[in-house]
Amino acid sequence: MIPTYGDARRLRIGLLGGSFNPAHRGHLAIAQRALRALRLDQVWFMVSPGNPLKPAKGMAPFAKRLASVSALADGRRLIATDIEARLGTRYTVETVRKLQQRFPFVHFVWLTGADGFATLSRWKGWHKLVAQVPIAVMPRPGQNNAALHGPAGHYMARWRIPACRAALLATLSPPVWAFLPGPQNGISATSIRQNGEFDSSLGYAARSGLSHTGERS
Repeated sequence: MIPTYGDARRLRIGLLGGSFNPAHRGHLAIAQRALRALRLDQVWFMVSPGNPLKPAKGMAPFAKRLASVSALADGRRLIATDIEARLGTRYTVETVRKLQQRFPFVHFVWLTGADGFATLSRWKGWHKLVAQVPIAVMPRPGQNNAALHGPAGHYMARWRIPACRAALLATLSPPVWAFLPGPQNGISATSIRQNGEFDSSLGYAARSGLSHTGERS
C-alpha cells in the first residue's frame, strides 16, 4: 500500500489517473508502454473518487472501480491505489502537488492518452499542472490530431521533446512533455459498460485475455 504521508523512496514513477469505470486493457497498454519507453520503476493507477468532468450517472462505486484496476495490476511495478481518495484531493493539480511534497525524492511523470491531453485545457489549474510535472501522451484512435493541435498542444509546443528522448522525461524539469507514437487501442470503458461487461473480479482480466505482460477512457 502506498503510504498516505509519503516516504523517502527514490524511484521514477508514472501516474495514470482516471475514473477506471472500468479499467481495461487500454489502460494496461499505456502503463506497460510507459514502463519501457520512459524507463520507469513503477506506474501507479490512481482511481479518482470523482472526476469533475464526468457525470455521476453511470459511475460505478469507487470500490468496484478500484477492484477492476487491481485485477490488472501486479502489485509490484503496476500499482492500483486509492491514494487520491486518501489525500482528499479533487483535481489533478492538487494531487500532484501533494504527492511531490510527500514523496520528495520521486521523479513523477503524468501519463495520459491523447483524449485526456486534448481536454487538458478544461482541467482546473492546468497551466500550473504542466509546470509541476513532466507529461507523457499516448496515442488514441481519432484523438491524436485534437491533442497535438488543440489548446494544450499549442501552448505546450515549445516544451515538447522528441520520442527518442522519452527515456529522459522523468528527470527533466517541467514544463516538458513527449508524444509517444505507437500501437493504438480503441477500447473504451463506455463500450464495456454498454455491453454489460463490467466485472470487478480477476475474471474480468481473464475473459479479456490479459496477463501482466499483455497490452484509457
